[in-house]
Amino acid sequence: MWPLTRHLVGGMVLATAASLAPAAQAAEGGLSFYIEGQAVPLGGIVPPPGLYFDSTTYFYSGKVGANRQTQIGGNVVANVNVNLVADFATALWVTPVQILGGDLAFAFVMPFGEPAVRAGVLLNGPLINQAFGRPIGASVGDSTFNPGDPIVSASLGWHSGNWHWKLAGVLSIPAGGYEPGQLSNVALNRYIGDISAGATYLDPALGIELSAAAGFTLNGTNPATRYNTGDEFHVDVSASKYLSKEVSVGVIASHYQQFTGDSGPGARLGPFKGRVTAVGGTIAVTGELGKIPVTARLKVLREVEVENRFQGTIGFFEVSFPLWVAPPKAAAEPRSLVTKS
Repeated sequence: MWPLTRHLVGGMVLATAASLAPAAQAAEGGLSFYIEGQAVPLGGIVPPPGLYFDSTTYFYSGKVGANRQTQIGGNVVANVNVNLVADFATALWVTPVQILGGDLAFAFVMPFGEPAVRAGVLLNGPLINQAFGRPIGASVGDSTFNPGDPIVSASLGWHSGNWHWKLAGVLSIPAGGYEPGQLSNVALNRYIGDISAGATYLDPALGIELSAAAGFTLNGTNPATRYNTGDEFHVDVSASKYLSKEVSVGVIASHYQQFTGDSGPGARLGPFKGRVTAVGGTIAVTGELGKIPVTARLKVLREVEVENRFQGTIGFFEVSFPLWVAPPKAAAEPRSLVTKS
């Protein structure tokens, strides 16, 4: 089998962990914890015990039309455009511990970025009420570089031949640089939990990878705005072909749906329930930097079926490599046979 550490870091625990991006009208601030396409390819694989690092740069460009309203930072706005560049730095530790036969892993993710948000119409909110605020109907914009909420996760991964599967739990902690009343925030300022399961079929002989991952996102309340985002369901699937040991290409499809409405005193626009389907593709290249295997992956998806959401284009650029990998366990020496005389 091709070495797992050369191909698998970018689509592991961090794929369900690194997700703070302006992609949803239904969630508060146009921000949803889940990003379409993030969990695949290789969505069911946990690599061998060791320490790994991943840097995922996330790009999003989307808009809400002039006849649609949304709520960002407590402000009710319309005709909104957002362009975001954010990075998610992830450390993944796959421990030597096994639970129920599965490899136990932990991850820590630190996001930071600069959402550039421009609203053609300001209808209500802190930007009007603040001293020297904007008048109703004004055009407003904001672009601020700030840290997001730190994310921690744990997962269990199993392997059997060409099959790999895992369970993961993720927690986003509201400790980032959230600025109440502003349009540009990477932090979501609420506790968020995500539970998911993923499976991968990887055939090294044929060079074929098939993956699926699904999960639920459970949102807490933002105390600054008293806004409670509804809970969400998401599913990703992928199919990839390895053209060689170094290069693979594939297709991705993703679906997100909010199954409970937004609520709380801060939800001025009512219980929006968003949904979106996105489709796209991916290409990955693996090489060596010195003796360290490094994988670079590009993913691009277009949101095609949208309800109560921003609609736009999603991009990921991932660079993944192992910092340290545990040596394989030595095979036990056969016991010598002792005959009694």
